[in-house]
Amino acid sequence: MQNILEVEDLRTLIDAPGAPVRAVDGVTFAIRRGETFALVGESGCGKSMTALSIQRLLPEAGRIAAGSVRLEGEDLLALPEAAMRDVRGRRIAMIFQEPATSLNAVLTVGQQIEEVLERHGGLRGEAAKRRAIELLDSVGVPDAGRRVGEYPFQLSGGLKQRAMIAMALAGDPELLIADEPTTALDVTIQSQVLELLKQVQAERGMSILLISHDLGIVSGMAHRVAVMYAGQLVEIADRQSFFASPQHPYTRKLFESLPGATRRGDALAVIRGQVPALNAEFSGCRFTERCDFAFARCPVEVPGWTSIGSEHGVRCHWIEEHRDGARRPLGDVAKPDAGPVFEPGEAAPAQPLLALRGLKVHFPIRRGLFKRTVGHVKAVDGVSLDVAEGQTVALVGESGCGKTTVGKAILQLLPRAVADIEGAVQFDGADLGVLRGEVLRARRKEFQIIFQDPYASLNPRMRIADILLEGMSALGIGEDGRSRQRRVDELLEHVGLPKEARGRYPHEFSGGQRQRIAIARALAVEPRLIVCDEPTSALDVSVQAQILNLLEGLQRELGLAYLFITHNISVVEYLADEVAVMYLGRIVERGTTAEVLGAPQHPYTCALLSAVPRLEPGADPKLARPVLRLEGELPSPVHPPSGCHFHPRCPHAMPVCMQAYPGATALSPTRSVKCWLYEDTKNEATAVRVEKELEHGVKPS
Repeated sequence: MQNILEVEDLRTLIDAPGAPVRAVDGVTFAIRRGETFALVGESGCGKSMTALSIQRLLPEAGRIAAGSVRLEGEDLLALPEAAMRDVRGRRIAMIFQEPATSLNAVLTVGQQIEEVLERHGGLRGEAAKRRAIELLDSVGVPDAGRRVGEYPFQLSGGLKQRAMIAMALAGDPELLIADEPTTALDVTIQSQVLELLKQVQAERGMSILLISHDLGIVSGMAHRVAVMYAGQLVEIADRQSFFASPQHPYTRKLFESLPGATRRGDALAVIRGQVPALNAEFSGCRFTERCDFAFARCPVEVPGWTSIGSEHGVRCHWIEEHRDGARRPLGDVAKPDAGPVFEPGEAAPAQPLLALRGLKVHFPIRRGLFKRTVGHVKAVDGVSLDVAEGQTVALVGESGCGKTTVGKAILQLLPRAVADIEGAVQFDGADLGVLRGEVLRARRKEFQIIFQDPYASLNPRMRIADILLEGMSALGIGEDGRSRQRRVDELLEHVGLPKEARGRYPHEFSGGQRQRIAIARALAVEPRLIVCDEPTSALDVSVQAQILNLLEGLQRELGLAYLFITHNISVVEYLADEVAVMYLGRIVERGTTAEVLGAPQHPYTCALLSAVPRLEPGADPKLARPVLRLEGELPSPVHPPSGCHFHPRCPHAMPVCMQAYPGATALSPTRSVKCWLYEDTKNEATAVRVEKELEHGVKPS
């Protein structure tokens, strides 16, 4: 098959004080016409910089020092800038990672698409507008004729990403670069965007360079995969070989770091140490210091490529010397001890530590000169939930469903002046909603929160020791200053950080280390319950494994209870004892992890889980399990649909669904679902039948 893009020995430098940073250091690969080539690796490995180098869109301090980038034989690095402008957007287009910052906030979506049409297609005026509407319609934007005149802030995350795709397709490119195109999206919207990319590729025959750190997405999209580490490619393989038998020690560690049901109860593999600084001179393999298979040759000799198949190559001395056994499956390779084994959580006792009863959080909408209340945002609309001592309950659902608001309401972080709150939040038998002043402050040490973004939640002007001491001093933890200082050292050791970290500032740490500091801050006041609000969403898989191992170990050692707010189902499979599925402010299904994830009952849960990308080694993408598509967008919590809130998007909606909200139907002592399909479900046999009919897209009888 003909190559459309050939990158050879590409070297990109970022000028910095001292020595330049070798962001891309000798990268060579080719992309064939009509294929999806995936570039995977952790943050900072050079994936995005490679994409920017191909298009010559480097930052001011960046420069291409060597190499060639040929598009159908034409060297793009030799073109003058004026000619390169004809390539960008027309022959090569790019979907950036964050559409909210990539779209121009002061231009309508239509104007931004029309710019591309005018520059590369010569279309203007009404012809350009009609074509923009056609493009938005082709990528699944509903009511495209209206949306073309809207601004980016008026669109949801999924619609913004679709608008970005429409803009990228406006020039009818031969190569589409998709840089983490679904990172900020819910799994249901993510599934729609990925399916759209597949459809567009099939219709237009274009090639895709997919940049991602999500191996599940790569499994379902890619034809070939390249793994990048510290500015270099370390493994290239066809999809089937890559997922059936990854070879490089770094690639294997990435797979071992992935959480999931099969690793439940075991510590996840962790890549020790840090990625080496890219401004240093390398005399050997860049992964040596972190590799479980390093030997004398690794630190002194740069490894070359070893071919272990027609489509599979790896940069590794160990593979070269063990070529005969290199294709053994991952599990057959000897690995060091994974660490302590954690037992799964026990059944909940009769008296829960945390009990929510009919919790409602409505934010008033005020307008006019006198700020009259004209409506409410029903963020949380009647949530009941229990969390037992030493238990992990996962709260899952799409963005905007109210998960984080539940967490803030539990910790009493929502002032009554900005939210109307009803219902009970009972902690260890006490109703937190009626506590005020010093009485509430005294209880706060028993429940803490770990926020999603550790960089934003840590004070950049405070040293780590001061951050940890602040809560202890405020809540009276420790007998005196000396005992609190000792406690700081103990906390740092507890979360795997050196004592020297106490004198440093948050910006001096990596993302994973900052999250460890956030965990240490939560532990500083000796809580019994921690609300974990997406604590691993911004982390690479290897760093995520460290944090999950830490949380699991702390729970076993200290008996902590977790309310784990997340959209990462793999993390839920690995960590949670129970799962509650939330949709538009209400819990629609709850039960043990095995019950909810193993046999989902509510149509929304079924669609949510079917959209989760899965690693299916050796499977043909054409034979992948079906995804249950949800039509439309999440309704507004200001005006939720009548009856069951899910009925406008439900493929099994009945007349009764539009008339009244269903009550909870108990399917087992630990399992309940709010759905009219189960109103008459009184026995296990009926539940199994309904489940099977849902799986096959049949309206239950």
